[in-house]
Amino acid sequence: MFEELNRGPHRRFNPLTGEWVLVSPHRTQRPWQGKQEDSTGSGRPAYDESCYLCPGNKRSGGQQNPDYTETFVFTNDFSALLPDTPALVLDDDPLFQASSERGVCKVICFSPRHDLSVPNMSPEAVTRVVEVWKSEYEGFQAHPDIAYVQIFENKGAIMGCSNPHPHCQIWSSSSIPPIVALEQDRQREYARQHGSPMLVDYLERELQQQARIVYENEQFVVLVPFWAVWPFEAMILPRRHLPSIDRFSAAEVKGFADAYRRLTQAYDRVFDCEFPYTAGIHQAPATAENHEHWQLHMHFYPPLLRSATVKKFMVGYEMLAAPQRDITAESAAETLRRSL
Repeated sequence: MFEELNRGPHRRFNPLTGEWVLVSPHRTQRPWQGKQEDSTGSGRPAYDESCYLCPGNKRSGGQQNPDYTETFVFTNDFSALLPDTPALVLDDDPLFQASSERGVCKVICFSPRHDLSVPNMSPEAVTRVVEVWKSEYEGFQAHPDIAYVQIFENKGAIMGCSNPHPHCQIWSSSSIPPIVALEQDRQREYARQHGSPMLVDYLERELQQQARIVYENEQFVVLVPFWAVWPFEAMILPRRHLPSIDRFSAAEVKGFADAYRRLTQAYDRVFDCEFPYTAGIHQAPATAENHEHWQLHMHFYPPLLRSATVKKFMVGYEMLAAPQRDITAESAAETLRRSL
């Protein structure tokens, strides 16, 4: 069946969002005369005196970094969300609605080394990053004003990363963001109908088919989703039911770090460049309600399409009608497997 799908245009359904993606595998042969990105490697020093995230340096907000030697966490100097925002509701007209939003935004420097990113860090250093993610989520769980914790990483200038020093962010908010709310509704409805979490069932089918599996360890599986939109989109899924990161065992912390590191190493080898992406964990809200329908997963959305200098643009049909991709999920998974 999948071989037939790879021959011509077709649609694939995303059960997490209820959306469809148009797949056009024959378009990989089209010539490209459009914009090409800079493919230069990092070439960064281990320490940059002008970097506001390096140890001992002064940040752009005026604060001084400590001489940290491992993962370093601080509250974002220019946070998108603030914990003391005054309450405000505008709802007297259905066409003009607004409400205030509270939250806390943090930055996590992965390493004191300016020149390292996840694929170049040691397994122990990446494990420490995941340990910090778990600790931060647990801290926000205890905060009565926090409903959701979004952990995410933007890597590369073309993904809007404002500083090349290896880091990620955590934005915690007093409401559940729309994309997360959509995934929550879809997972809740699936569990109601089928009696089991959607992504637990999905991983079982993927492991049976093996068509889109990229990497496996004892705790986690890396795969290209059947419904992937971005050319080399990937997802990390736990083998057992884990709604949120606070439930990770010590072995699962290490296993997650291993999967994260191995996938990003494969990315860098696809086009022999420092592969850009946006990645983030979707997991159960940090509220007291029952969230057993949730299954934690980490999305990776890399933009590169056919080389280190040609990226996928979400324009035209994608902005006005539906997402579209050229290479199939199966061929992308095969490329990533070869790059491990």
